[in-house]
Amino acid sequence: MYTSSAATPVLNPGARAYARVGIESAVMSASPQQLLSMLFDGAKAAISMARHHMASGDTVAKGNAISKAVSIIDSGLKASLDPDAGGSAGAELAANLSSLYDYINQRLLYANLRNDPGLLDEADRLLENIASAWREISVTQNHAAASDRSARG
Repeated sequence: MYTSSAATPVLNPGARAYARVGIESAVMSASPQQLLSMLFDGAKAAISMARHHMASGDTVAKGNAISKAVSIIDSGLKASLDPDAGGSAGAELAANLSSLYDYINQRLLYANLRNDPGLLDEADRLLENIASAWREISVTQNHAAASDRSARG
């Protein structure tokens, strides 16, 4: 591995293929909760890279990183919402999350246009709040499932 002049790691084709296989393996064996966690981590990592590129003045790399975050939010997080799950409360939650994801993407696009790291920070905080709530739900569900298994013997 070597780095470009912008201090961004650049992998040779073999290393990229190896990394891609590792990621694909992790995705294939992940639970739905783990997949969501990976999506949140990926979006937050892209925002972090955008912040770095914004500070260094690399406009193209900043735009690419923000585009990656927006894509993860739209094609991953937002696409995973299921308004049919959980009845009317589930539909309302899905609609609220969809609106929040749209707002986060708007903040990211404005951050890109205005070169404003504060907007990146806002988007990052909002994603972390949602991710934290999902982690808490996952822990609660895991404890409930373990209790059910124990009760059944």
